[in-house]
Amino acid sequence: MLYDAADDPAGLTPTELREAYEAQLRAVVTDRGVEEVADDTGVDADVLEALVEGAVPQLRVADAASILALDGSRPDAESIVLELRDHLLMAMTTGVVDVDTIASNVDLDLSGQEIQQALEGRTAMTLGQLAAIQRYLAERNDR
Repeated sequence: MLYDAADDPAGLTPTELREAYEAQLRAVVTDRGVEEVADDTGVDADVLEALVEGAVPQLRVADAASILALDGSRPDAESIVLELRDHLLMAMTTGVVDVDTIASNVDLDLSGQEIQQALEGRTAMTLGQLAAIQRYLAERNDR
């Protein structure tokens, strides 16, 4: 469900963690085919082709959830996104971390307010942003 793509997110770089997310997505696209996934999710076929061929750090989390939801063993896209947000917010609570702390410790060029908006779903979050945030929270909680 994205957040569980790697067993030890704290031990990975944000790029490696993003690649783990992409591996989950790539498996679904490879299994179902680019055109079918594009038709079922509304994600552009060119973006899906790029995913099959390599990295797509700007892929939105909502689009990734739509892709994962096509795997019959996973919940619907909205549930995936909500569970991901819950997971991140629980990690913030456990680590006693606020959005300004995240903003000052990840290389995203986002303010605390922008991170909060992304976490709340008021603005789109990319896989690259998710990886940086999740990795920071995991590392913080592993201390």
